[in-house]
Amino acid sequence: MLKTGKFAALAILSALAVNTAYAEDKSAAMVNGVSIPQARVDVRVKMAAGQGQPDSPELRKAIREDMISLELLTQEAKKAGMDKDPEVIQQTELAVQSVMVGSFVQDYAKKHQPGEDQLKQEYDKLKVTLGKSEYNARHILVETEDEAKAIIKQLGKNGKFDKIAKEKSKDAGSASKGGSLDWAVPTNFVPPFANALLSLKKGAYTKEPVKTQDGWHVIKLDDVRALKIPSYEELKPQIQQRMQQQAIQEYIADLRSKAKIE
Repeated sequence: MLKTGKFAALAILSALAVNTAYAEDKSAAMVNGVSIPQARVDVRVKMAAGQGQPDSPELRKAIREDMISLELLTQEAKKAGMDKDPEVIQQTELAVQSVMVGSFVQDYAKKHQPGEDQLKQEYDKLKVTLGKSEYNARHILVETEDEAKAIIKQLGKNGKFDKIAKEKSKDAGSASKGGSLDWAVPTNFVPPFANALLSLKKGAYTKEPVKTQDGWHVIKLDDVRALKIPSYEELKPQIQQRMQQQAIQEYIADLRSKAKIE
């Protein structure tokens, strides 16, 4: 079954006048005298195939019927003056930009794929950054230093870390788990937190509050184990994607540096 929601952007674009490039293209359907170009249907088929739907007569029929409905609704929208509505005009222009930029970015990524040597170098850097160990830690996050000191004092009187975390930590995500942050590498945390964590021995907690941009922390180290890093082949797709994204961000930054922006 055709999932029309995936083509929201093209549905908006259908409100535009027929592109002159398609003027002489054969028609897939005529709706109240308006032609739906076969080339436009082919684009939709290509998009559907990209989403994993096999090209078939049933798919093409479903797309044709969907586009007929879109054209009918577009005609009704124009009768209602929607094509003159300022907000609709802006949304349409944004949709055009999104489709055009999306195609450009995909093309740019294809033409600027990192080489095998670059990917392997990035993998080696990642291994160094991650280190050889991962840590199972807990924390209690509060607003003030005094609150954190009071918690440390309470822990010194045999207070239960997980119980206090559930009662007082403002980090809702970990508080319900007794402050547990699960297994993670130090680089997942901001430097003050990571440095404090690395200074702890197994089973110990910080004797002084640790300040970050989120507030004040009391940190406990539950356990340490050797980090098992996936192989290069396993991580290669993610590394490639990240490097392509970085290249695009650098390209955008370069464009901005050369542009006249007022």
